[in-house]
Amino acid sequence: MNQYPLWKNLLIAVVLIFGALYALPNLYGEDPALQISSSRSAPLDEAAQTRIQETLKRTGIPFDAVEKIENGVLIRFNDTNNQLKAKDLMTEALDDGYVVALNLAPKTPDWLTSLGASPMYLGLDLRGGVHFQMLVDMDAAMRQAEERYVNDFRTLLRNEKLRYLTILRKNIGGIEVKFRSAEERDKAHEVLRKESPALEFKDSQQGDDFYLVAVINDQEQRETRRFAVQQNITALRNRVNELGVSEPIIQQQGQDRIVVQLPGVQDTVRAKEILGGTATLEFRMVDQTGNVQDAVAGSVPLGAKLYKERNGNPILLQKRVIVTGNDITHAASTIDPESGGAAVSIRLNGKAGNVMGSVTKDNVGKPMAVVFIETRVETTNVDGKPVKTRKQIEEVINVAVIRSAFSSNFQITGLDNPHEARDLALLLRAGALAAPMEIVEERTVGPSLGQENIDKGVYASIVSLIVVAIFMGLYYRVFGMVANISLAFNIVLIIAVMSLIQATLTLPGIAAIVLTMGMAVDANVLIYERIREELRNGSTPQASIHSGFERAFATIADSNITTFIAAVMLFIFGTGPVKGFAVVLIIGIVTSMFTAITVGRSIINLIYGGRKVVRLAI
Repeated sequence: MNQYPLWKNLLIAVVLIFGALYALPNLYGEDPALQISSSRSAPLDEAAQTRIQETLKRTGIPFDAVEKIENGVLIRFNDTNNQLKAKDLMTEALDDGYVVALNLAPKTPDWLTSLGASPMYLGLDLRGGVHFQMLVDMDAAMRQAEERYVNDFRTLLRNEKLRYLTILRKNIGGIEVKFRSAEERDKAHEVLRKESPALEFKDSQQGDDFYLVAVINDQEQRETRRFAVQQNITALRNRVNELGVSEPIIQQQGQDRIVVQLPGVQDTVRAKEILGGTATLEFRMVDQTGNVQDAVAGSVPLGAKLYKERNGNPILLQKRVIVTGNDITHAASTIDPESGGAAVSIRLNGKAGNVMGSVTKDNVGKPMAVVFIETRVETTNVDGKPVKTRKQIEEVINVAVIRSAFSSNFQITGLDNPHEARDLALLLRAGALAAPMEIVEERTVGPSLGQENIDKGVYASIVSLIVVAIFMGLYYRVFGMVANISLAFNIVLIIAVMSLIQATLTLPGIAAIVLTMGMAVDANVLIYERIREELRNGSTPQASIHSGFERAFATIADSNITTFIAAVMLFIFGTGPVKGFAVVLIIGIVTSMFTAITVGRSIINLIYGGRKVVRLAI
């Protein structure tokens, strides 16, 4: 009686060993590090790596190691002072094609890393994190708004069969429409004024040409700027969620700035690329009527635009955009089954899917191109002072012949590597930025509560664990020691699960661990008191053990389920520290049920099961 089959004991042992293995990386700590990678999502070449090491050696900044990682190198240091000195040095020594970021690199041994084991993240209140201040380009937001009006004007005038010479956005702001006669201009004025109440119109004449100039009014400009910030905050939240960061802080500061704090972030380079990324796509048909060489010479056909492919070859595309990245509802990185290269699977919304279906149906056998558009901030020295300029990169990443009509679901190829495919899919999923942004301030954030308060929190946890263990050992004797072993395994499993899912531990999370310890002991107390009750009623020791575990299970399950529901509600509706508390509590409830009931009974079965017992040490 009271014996688990061998397979069940082995299964429990495997779970505990697995938990101990994946909790182990948290004991090794971290090194201050510098992460350098290429901004084009391509690996650093050997020459760049050699130049980095030689620069460090020449300046005498000591470093522990230089490691090759995906898409870059990681330089480890023995203290933060050398880390900060090296960052300033590398930022000056390397051009804008590289991203230099501070990092904290785990000292996890290679044998653990090869098993996929890594430490859990620590929140801003425990370890600090990364602080970014981002500047929203309001001028770009206004330019984009004016470009939308340009497209709307073309559609309205075409539908009303009103002839015009040109429609363009003026460099100083505003939209200018050119007509042959005052009569056509006046008719267009009436139509556009009626459809665009947020614009102010003004008529003018230069020689034989008649102009209509539209300017966005002050109220609409304020609304456009406000929307740009709010849309960018929404997009940043989506991107941070894709990064898997727990308890981020994303909030507006002033009229044109956004503050982003990412607790426990390890890969700050990837965070910078994703947060500041403005990549999007445009799908256009290839212009097969014009001559590419004439276009290169400066004679671009009407209705066409000259682009370059990634290999540098020029290509003519039609000006008409079929669909854009804003029409994409889902994107996922994948592998092209034909070429084996990186690809992104795309799904469009219903309206864009209909447009794509119509265009591809009418152009079977003709080539269509995918244009990759990215805004970059480049820094140049002018009179000894750094000057930042924005540059929009437009390149054709894919040209494919339409074999058959397709609509909402398809795949694009031509990407350099899987890393670029993942980043592009992430940006498309998270939504486009309403306006470009640049990181104007980057710094690491120290623990907000201070090291002394953190030490007190950890100290309180250890003391509570020791006091509980002493009480259980004295009061329940052998059974109490079994409860202590189960409690220790419970803490190990909580840490292991949090490390596996890369959850972020905060100070409220430590409080949740302490609460979970009490709940786990409470389950043992219920079981042991039930066993005592059975012994007082005259049951044999073996029958008492069996009844104690079986009959106490329903009570333990009920109490834990109600607490679990409360924790889920905290996670769904809570924010910040509340959500961090809920995450640890949910994990702790599940692991405490396992250790108190399954692990505890397994140990007691090994001690008392399968033999005649006269007296229980309880």
